[in-house]
Amino acid sequence: MDTSSLWRAIARAPGFGTLQGSVECDVMVVGGGITGVTTALLLAQQGRKVVLLEAETIGSGSTGHSTGNLYATASRGLSGIASHWGDPVAREVLAARTAAVDFVEAQCRDIPSALFTRCALYRAARFASDHAAIEQEHKVLARLGCRVRLDSGLPGGLPPPSGQVLVLEDQAQFQPQAYVAALAQRAAQAGASIHEHSRVVEFDFKQRVATTATGTVRAGEMVLATHSPKGVHVVHAEMPVHREYAVAFEVGAVDPGPGIFWWEGDEGLSVRILEHEGRRFLVAIGPEQKVGTHNAKAALMAVEAMANSYLSPGRAVHRWSAQNYRSHDGLPYIGRDHSGCFVASGFAADGLTWGTVAARGIAAQLAGQRDTFIERCTPGRFTPVKGGKALLEEFSTMAQSLVKDYVTHRKQEKLVSLAPGDSAIVDSEGETVAAWRSPEGELFAVSSVCTHMGCKVHWNSVETSWDCPCHGSRFRPDGTVIEGPAIAPLQRKQVRGIG
Repeated sequence: MDTSSLWRAIARAPGFGTLQGSVECDVMVVGGGITGVTTALLLAQQGRKVVLLEAETIGSGSTGHSTGNLYATASRGLSGIASHWGDPVAREVLAARTAAVDFVEAQCRDIPSALFTRCALYRAARFASDHAAIEQEHKVLARLGCRVRLDSGLPGGLPPPSGQVLVLEDQAQFQPQAYVAALAQRAAQAGASIHEHSRVVEFDFKQRVATTATGTVRAGEMVLATHSPKGVHVVHAEMPVHREYAVAFEVGAVDPGPGIFWWEGDEGLSVRILEHEGRRFLVAIGPEQKVGTHNAKAALMAVEAMANSYLSPGRAVHRWSAQNYRSHDGLPYIGRDHSGCFVASGFAADGLTWGTVAARGIAAQLAGQRDTFIERCTPGRFTPVKGGKALLEEFSTMAQSLVKDYVTHRKQEKLVSLAPGDSAIVDSEGETVAAWRSPEGELFAVSSVCTHMGCKVHWNSVETSWDCPCHGSRFRPDGTVIEGPAIAPLQRKQVRGIG
């Protein structure tokens, strides 16, 4: 199945070259999403010598597979942050995220392909059990001074909500892939050296050295803008990891126009419209799924079924997913961690706005400017009272995975019984391996042990990948790292006697 996002399908690729040889710089940025590219632009504009390394292509990670929504609030609501941290911190969140959206808008004035549009955010309940969450969020946003109201319905033929609808004015939408590609070109024009297809295969955090297959970079400072920082970092133990599945349809009977439309609850749905070159698309995104423990195909089919049932769309033209890492206490991790490098993570499903906040904050810190909110987001903080539930969730997931896979073992099959398109944890000559047979019949066998911290990987049938349930590392069938904190690939296994 083609899992390219709508955004990447319609945007022009920037086409930067691969790193060649050894270079030195003031700041090395690892990761070519919105966080890394914005950081590289701002630092280059400060006059610093910047090198950015991207493992695949600009925007190929979460940025190019996101929703394209920008908002001052949070996807899980500001009421939780206000409850845990108090109104003053919630106001800091609003201020930082509002400034980030304004920054993106300013950049987009010269990027028509980014399709930046101001719009309202609508939050509705599908079931009566979610009324209280809508009402509580309205109270908090109103108390914090937001332009928010309650309406009785939704626009453009969207299904009637259960109860009143929260409407937050003056939020925004854009084309994230077109934006980050144009921003990368802008950073290069400002002097940054940007390299695609330059995956880091070895880090020396102490010496600030990164090695790729074709070169090395030595830097005075290192920024890990890889969504989840590469290598072993304390924040990995504090972040539940989830995927969200999306389907883009040709617009059918329902066309609400500009707007961010969210339905609360475990069976929630997020909807938006995109117009591109005279074509209109309806994008539907489903609820979060825990990485490595969910049925990817079922999750994607559920999104498509809900959209067809409630929205009467036209033909489905793109299907994809994106990963997010949620902090344990509602605030992102931005700043130096124990490695001495800058990290930016824990954005939950709000990465486009938080990534911009992080880039601006890191650039300010490197310029010697203080930012009290960014300092509050330091990766070294530990707030078990505020984030105890999330910490327990992540520790529980890791413990259950280890018990299930190392003590009780998963059901194993034999390689000989593996049909084209099938995958399994199999027993081969006394060794347990992760195997997949391509539709053409080629067999791929790799170690079933994640190279990050030793958990066992699980198969993702939609994206044909091996996913780790512990910290979200993902690998291709040949073992190559796709994303997550893992640096080394899964070891290839030679299997004898099997065609």
